[in-house]
Amino acid sequence: MADRTAHVTWSGSLMEGGGTISSVGSGAFGPLDVTWASRAEDSDGRTSPEELIAAAHAACLSMALSHGLAQSGTPADSLETSATVTFVPGTGITNIALTVRGSVPGLDEAAFVEAAEGAKTNCPVSKALAAVPEITLDAALA
Repeated sequence: MADRTAHVTWSGSLMEGGGTISSVGSGAFGPLDVTWASRAEDSDGRTSPEELIAAAHAACLSMALSHGLAQSGTPADSLETSATVTFVPGTGITNIALTVRGSVPGLDEAAFVEAAEGAKTNCPVSKALAAVPEITLDAALA
């Protein structure tokens, strides 16, 4: 079991205020500024919860796919994964588009796509985001 933590401070109203992700338990990053505008309009050098979700989802998919490929005897030389999270004010997160390109010796395209779909379904972040109406995956060998 592992617990992960983050600390955020916020001042002011939603529209005019702002916050700071001041620290995370690992110390890997922070401080990061966050505002409503960075969430719903132009990021202007600030982050958003959705950007952090995109990073988490891309990392989780990469880890799950790497593990699955290795378990099946075809470890990846490399995986490049990206995620785009679409946020609609008043609605929430409406879509997550995942893209993964892999270099996997000894594996054909169909098997790679199948492994990537399995990783998408089973990675813990995908499971946590199951309420998102649409999560797509574009998987291909590099």
